[in-house]
Amino acid sequence: MKKKAQRLSILATRYHHEMPSIHYWCQDESRFGLKIITRRRLTLRGVKPHSPVPWSFKSYYLYGMVEPLTGENFFLEFSHLNTDCFQAYLHEFSQAYPHQLHIIQVDNATCHTTKRLIVPDNIILWFQPAHSPDGNPIERFWAWVKRQLAWHLFKDLERLKAEIALILKTLSLSFFSSITGKNRLLTEELAFIKNSNLFKG
Repeated sequence: MKKKAQRLSILATRYHHEMPSIHYWCQDESRFGLKIITRRRLTLRGVKPHSPVPWSFKSYYLYGMVEPLTGENFFLEFSHLNTDCFQAYLHEFSQAYPHQLHIIQVDNATCHTTKRLIVPDNIILWFQPAHSPDGNPIERFWAWVKRQLAWHLFKDLERLKAEIALILKTLSLSFFSSITGKNRLLTEELAFIKNSNLFKG
């Protein structure tokens, strides 16, 4: 991980004079739908937990990005997981933070790697090793959100979206930082970045 952070620093140096503020983000998408999320539940001995079963399979995707060092975050809703939606997401993110260089860790999903994708000038996509979701700190956040939604039944997609939007609105930057900045696989990498003069807020 330390070697990876060093390569990130070298890469960022190329842009340092044009964009002195450089940030490291972790990005991923997660699907949310009307199907009940089941988890362990306390019941009487020998009694299995019961839950109503919705027949609607409507769902949507939440595209998210978190900066583990600060807790800064950026989420948008999309109907699909594809190149067009990811392209729109990158564009909106680039416009929201136009005067900084952003190194964004992503997985190897097709929508991230396709040659059709046009990456904005102030963004560098940094691909994590294949089949290593545990290496992306934002996965911890997705797991946390779905625990909050466990056993909840929503009548329609709009109510589900409203609930998730409310959850995101109430969370502090320190919460995001605490849940994504403690990924053991990134400990050395984040320590290196914190000590680098390139990565400043």
